[in-house]
Amino acid sequence: MFRLNDLILLLVLVLSMLAGILFPVEASIFQPYPVYGMIFFLFLSFLSIKLGDVWQTIRSLPATIVLLVIIKMLALPVAVYFLFKALCPDYAVSALLLTGVSTGVVAPFVANLVQANSPLVLVIVVITSALVPFTLPALIKFLLAESTAISLTGMIRMLAMVIFVPIAAVEAVRRTSPKLTQSILNRRFPISLTLFAIINLGIFSRYSGFFRQNPSMLAEAVAVAFVLGGIYAAAGIACLRSAPVENKLAGAVTFANMNHVLIIVFSSQYFGPLEATVAASYMLPFFLIIIPLRMYQRFHQGKSYANSPR
Repeated sequence: MFRLNDLILLLVLVLSMLAGILFPVEASIFQPYPVYGMIFFLFLSFLSIKLGDVWQTIRSLPATIVLLVIIKMLALPVAVYFLFKALCPDYAVSALLLTGVSTGVVAPFVANLVQANSPLVLVIVVITSALVPFTLPALIKFLLAESTAISLTGMIRMLAMVIFVPIAAVEAVRRTSPKLTQSILNRRFPISLTLFAIINLGIFSRYSGFFRQNPSMLAEAVAVAFVLGGIYAAAGIACLRSAPVENKLAGAVTFANMNHVLIIVFSSQYFGPLEATVAASYMLPFFLIIIPLRMYQRFHQGKSYANSPR
């Protein structure tokens, strides 16, 4: 079900979080670097995206794309925020941040694993990545105006830098040195592991005292993350209920496989340890959501076979 690299990634993430909490003094040297780590991480991720594939899919499924983008970036974040505000208010902001962020750049890979429409997922990745510096701060300002005094322009500036600088860098490297592009792609996994560790060490060492005083919060954050993952997958399928199964799965992947690492960094800049921890905990449902989606795909595949004429 999972590759060795997936298990190594989970191990690095968990150990770097624990190291930041247990050894805050030693890990504090990484505290200035999470934003820069995120920029380079997205640079690595965007290297595998080809804009020609994006334009071809936009021309073939415009209505589906518009529907998914509106629900992903606006309707679903608002609905999830008010749901959590009514039922679990301590985690309402965490739910808003995770739901309102862009689709993750590894989502097309996940789409291939569950036989979803991966070109459609790729388009949503690009469009939501371009929109998130503007939509997420606007949602925060609109929904949290009474409870936070965060600068709207500051949030936009930070998200725009993290998203658009790596996109511009990718295009520059592709045009000037295709050989360098391939060389970086060949080493992407070990570089990504290093960046994940730096980001976690920097963020969790900052909040070490909070975690030591609230150890149960980690278990709560994991539970919230799994609840959110279930909501996202169900919403992605439901909003395309009359579409082919591969498009329904694409909806589930685009909603459930979001850029939670960006929210870890963003939360550490503008919110607090609770929001960063929920975002970090989402690494578990991020991968495990593959299992129910594969089951859903196989169920429909078997159903289609049973209904086919013999």
